[in-house]
Amino acid sequence: MDRAPIGGIEVFLAIVREGSLRAAARALGIGAPAVSHQLKALERRIGVDLLVRTTRSLELTEAGRTLHAGAAPAFEELTDAIEGTRAVGKSTTGTLRLTLPSSVYTLIIAPRLAAFQKRYPDVCLDLSINEGLVDIVKEGFHAGFRLGDRLTTDVVAVRVTGALTACYAAAPSYFAAFGRPAHPRDLLTHRSVRYKYITANRIHEWQFVEDGQTKTVDPPRRLIFDSMDAVRQAVRDGQGIGWSLRKIVEDDLKAGTLETVLDPYVTELPPFYLYYPEQNRRLELLRLFIDFLTARRSGPKPARRKGKTPSKPDPK
Repeated sequence: MDRAPIGGIEVFLAIVREGSLRAAARALGIGAPAVSHQLKALERRIGVDLLVRTTRSLELTEAGRTLHAGAAPAFEELTDAIEGTRAVGKSTTGTLRLTLPSSVYTLIIAPRLAAFQKRYPDVCLDLSINEGLVDIVKEGFHAGFRLGDRLTTDVVAVRVTGALTACYAAAPSYFAAFGRPAHPRDLLTHRSVRYKYITANRIHEWQFVEDGQTKTVDPPRRLIFDSMDAVRQAVRDGQGIGWSLRKIVEDDLKAGTLETVLDPYVTELPPFYLYYPEQNRRLELLRLFIDFLTARRSGPKPARRKGKTPSKPDPK
């Protein structure tokens, strides 16, 4: 099927509306010769004359009246749709859909949620808590959050935290019953509560750094969850040793409900980033949200950057 000559139809409608080629040219902001050329091209493509032109008047042919009757309201609807689409991109009201792991909600969103809603009462945040690596374009999200080593090259990313520290922790009751490991290899005689990646369907590896080298230890698994919240709850309940981001369990550590072990051997993790596809760069709601998050961080405002190809699984 041939493509519709949209540009030529716009010129034709402008001529009819304005009453002459010169007036249509002024309305469209183009030269009169260009208007005449596009009209002739449209008539050749359709195969009929649309206008009868004399030195004093310009009249529609029967074919021209038929085209105008059908095209004018359709073109007006198309124009309204385009303006509506433009308004969506510039709107400061509406719904912003985000996907994020539970740790991002706890660390970044929850402490600032009330302030954001107070500043932007007409913005609805539609938050999907998901530990997996979500395809935000396919799933219809405006943006998502990931650790820096899990970004891909086809997204724009904005840093929203500094580097993160991991920790291994358990309840005091567990250590009272089973003792405290002094070295990562001691974990082989302890019970572990583990996280399983939803996307990859495999167990998160426990890694440690010793003498500049990263080593993996796989202690006996007592429980496995695909939710980090569930891992932390089981650890609080004394079911075994578990992995977490240290900032997530700071309150438990201060309260004494959890205690860390093997701190000299833990690895540092990259920051969390908010990421989104290039086509969402002009979305005003997303810009407001990003500016709000980055303005609340200490230090210089983080630069937007392209993501990088992931190199290893992302423990959230």
